[in-house]
Amino acid sequence: MSIQKESCLFCAMAKEKLVGENELAYAIHDGFPVTPLHTLIIPKRHVSSYFELTNDELLACNALVRKLERKIQDEDCSVDGFNVGVNVGETAGQTIFHCHIHLIPRRKGDVPNPKGGVRHLIPGKGFY
Repeated sequence: MSIQKESCLFCAMAKEKLVGENELAYAIHDGFPVTPLHTLIIPKRHVSSYFELTNDELLACNALVRKLERKIQDEDCSVDGFNVGVNVGETAGQTIFHCHIHLIPRRKGDVPNPKGGVRHLIPGKGFY
């Protein structure tokens, strides 16, 4: 890892937990998954916000998102959709202040009506 913050869970990640890695980012399975195979893509440099990432870090994270999307679909043929998201700031639900991107596999029937997707973060905004 590059720049580290002593108390940061993601800066001190054990290598054996990694499910993907490149020069500037790595991936792990989420410790509190929304769905099976929910994966986090994490820049190696300690930054709290997605908006602080360099262009190279954005490209590295995106490369892992795409690689892991294929890996997850190869591993579980019931996956037929994904939510990709980032929480930036406490108001948006961020709890670990080291940037991370959620790659959440979705399966037909995992919720009664998926219409609206991430709009369901705010009650009443999902169905339109």
